[in-house]
Amino acid sequence: MKATSQLRCFLLILVVVSGLAATCAGAAGSDALMVGVSKVDITPEKPVQMMGYASRKDLSTGVHDPLFLRVTAFQQGNSRLVVVSIDNLGFYRGTYEYMMEGITAKLGLSTEEVILAAIHTHSAPTLTIDEEEGHPNNLAYTKNLRGVLIDTIREAESNLQPVRVGVGWGESAVGVNRREQRPNGSVTLGRNPQGVHDSEVLVLDFQKADGTPLVSIYDYATHATSLGNRNYVISGDLIGIASSKVEEIRGGDVIVAALVGASGDIDPWYRVLPGFRSGKGWVPETELLGQLLATDVVHALERIEEYAETATFDSVASQILLPGKKRGQSIPEDGDDVPDVPLNLIAARIGDVGFLGMSAEVLTEVGWAIKRGSPFDRTMIVTHCNGARGYLPPAHRYKEGGYEIETSPYAPGAADRAVKEALRLLHDLKRAQGEK
Repeated sequence: MKATSQLRCFLLILVVVSGLAATCAGAAGSDALMVGVSKVDITPEKPVQMMGYASRKDLSTGVHDPLFLRVTAFQQGNSRLVVVSIDNLGFYRGTYEYMMEGITAKLGLSTEEVILAAIHTHSAPTLTIDEEEGHPNNLAYTKNLRGVLIDTIREAESNLQPVRVGVGWGESAVGVNRREQRPNGSVTLGRNPQGVHDSEVLVLDFQKADGTPLVSIYDYATHATSLGNRNYVISGDLIGIASSKVEEIRGGDVIVAALVGASGDIDPWYRVLPGFRSGKGWVPETELLGQLLATDVVHALERIEEYAETATFDSVASQILLPGKKRGQSIPEDGDDVPDVPLNLIAARIGDVGFLGMSAEVLTEVGWAIKRGSPFDRTMIVTHCNGARGYLPPAHRYKEGGYEIETSPYAPGAADRAVKEALRLLHDLKRAQGEK
């Protein structure tokens, strides 16, 4: 009889413990923010054509620093979101659609659940699916990359765990306005320290339940063009180097993923260098810039005062058609018959941090307008995201001319409409947040 009582007591305890475990699992599955991460080396194994400068024709000759693909997967209940940071120039000439077709078919993710963003390094392989024009090595690289991308997202979603969330911010002087005005009034690519520039470094940091760092996503506005058209060595440029440096500083298996802000008119302080200069006591400028940006990211992380135990997230996407113009002109001419040009947008929020991704090279003042109108405390502008269409300048810059204006496919007024749609998406997310 005594043994029977002990058995009943044990069974009762087992039921209670099982019930608590089921309750906790249910809470983690429906209420807790779950995050999974994965990182893979995507450095080309063969010489490839490099994208970013039309004058560069030969194949790459070596590797200075490895290229990486970093994936952060979010899940809350049945909601999913994937943020991809890739060390590449971007998804031009149909390669975004090519990647998304694979992601959708294999993983069931929709366009409003994927932020596919490049750091815009000009020292990475050209992505191509053009079998007539593309180099065979680049075709093979792009095809393999799609498989790697799908596998890396799958891996990130397979190791989801509850996290704590913190937000930090600071500033960096790595980037500088590049629209230099000459005495005759023309604008050229150069250095304009008095020009507009968004110096904010914004970091979203995720810790495991025990406080161990898991992944940081940071946003900063600069071109990755410290290396120029005479460089034939593969590199993530200053942004890729900065991410790896922060990972080294933080230690462990922490992943640090970069997103590029509104930087269509921003270059690094040292720009278009022929390569990694060496010599007695000399630190290559690209490494110096990468280390400085890494330091500023770490400073932003150290400003985080508290971490929330969880946060809700949501996302929405749209495509809009904007007025176009002929490339090579600053102001459209009367009678021009130019079709509208699409722009992909994706808006997301994690807690009270907003994300606004755009498939364009957005100039600083366009990013400012979105940040200022955003209903969220902090907003990451993500360019080179979900496709690539070219420069998106504010209307008042067209009369100045210059490279960004002349090569833009968009006519004056396009940016105003893009900002309006971006703010509509962000405000819709904010309203939805309040309803939950």
